[in-house]
Amino acid sequence: MISPARKAAFEVVRRVFEDDAYADRALRSASEGLDERDRAFARRLAYGTVQRVRTLDHAIETLGRRPVRKLDAPVLAALRLGAYQLGYLEVAPHAAANESVELVRAARLERAVPFTNAVVRRLAEGMHTLLDSLPEGPLKHSYPDWIYDVWVRDFGEEVALELMRAQNEPAETVVRLVRGEIDGEPTDIPGAYRVPRVDERALEEGRVWPQSRASQLAALAVGAQDGERVLDSCAAPGGKATMLRGDVTAVEINEGRARELEENVRLLGATNVRVVRADARRLPPELRGFDRALVDAPCSGLGVLARRPDLRWRAQPLPELQLALLRGAAERVRPGGTLVYAVCTLNVDENEAVVDASGLTVDSTLADEWPQFRHPKRPEFLLTLPHVHVTAGFFIARLIA
Repeated sequence: MISPARKAAFEVVRRVFEDDAYADRALRSASEGLDERDRAFARRLAYGTVQRVRTLDHAIETLGRRPVRKLDAPVLAALRLGAYQLGYLEVAPHAAANESVELVRAARLERAVPFTNAVVRRLAEGMHTLLDSLPEGPLKHSYPDWIYDVWVRDFGEEVALELMRAQNEPAETVVRLVRGEIDGEPTDIPGAYRVPRVDERALEEGRVWPQSRASQLAALAVGAQDGERVLDSCAAPGGKATMLRGDVTAVEINEGRARELEENVRLLGATNVRVVRADARRLPPELRGFDRALVDAPCSGLGVLARRPDLRWRAQPLPELQLALLRGAAERVRPGGTLVYAVCTLNVDENEAVVDASGLTVDSTLADEWPQFRHPKRPEFLLTLPHVHVTAGFFIARLIA
């Protein structure tokens, strides 16, 4: 017998690495029909395995004595799941070993069962010793070298290691209270509450919205007021757009995401938000004269790796796109109006360098409003750091058109 949670996690791991699927979407379909306990265990198994895959593959190759590239995909997925449980979870070793073997058998690879059994036994015997012997760095913490190199360059080696450790831990669960009351812990961000889990009924009724403190901070930094015209140029899925006051135009280029944005605007009762499907780099001519704008640009996402386990393996810096989006929004803001540039990444190339290249004047009063999040090197900006602020990593700048 294979437990429902391990079966679901196996499907997620295969879809992520064989089909380039997003882990959260794969989990949504794989865990359908599971009870809350099994769904939580499947999520922990799948996300942990995807997150730690570089270290797991090293262990499989070292102890299994065969390159992972030569393994059948189902065998590799089963071994990765087994290795993760043996190395990082407090589960019975025989359960992890036996079910890894059964996953291979269920995939109709009977010929690979003896090999799988032998490797899992070696992992059970040597996994902890191997992990303890790894030097501090991207192999031990399972990150691509380039991310580690960027963080060492921008923050120094000690902080780079702290960032890697912090984003291998589960992210705090925070929701924004949209209306009504909530059983949660208030935080340092008005309207943001720390909760043990998201209340699915409250979410379905639009009373709460899952959103990190840092993400909510970015929307609050806009400072939108009633009576103002506000542009959100990269608005989907709508968490920030639905926080903004005034007459809000929420722009999204992708058709599917624009539909999702419209649904979320309705769900959250944001009647002041109008959705426009357009390319924010080349907005329709009638969209101009805004008092404020929010440019929550696409980015490498190096500040949200704790919540998106597969992102570290697909992340790409996007400074050219970000600069084009920022300049496109600046052209549509009235003289003297303000723009907030926000990205959920920790990378100078996508953060400070983009703002500097824009040539826009920085409104340094933003950091005076939120001194606890003041950028440690550029005090005119905000920078939330996962290992310091226990939230997503966001860079936030307020600029004057």
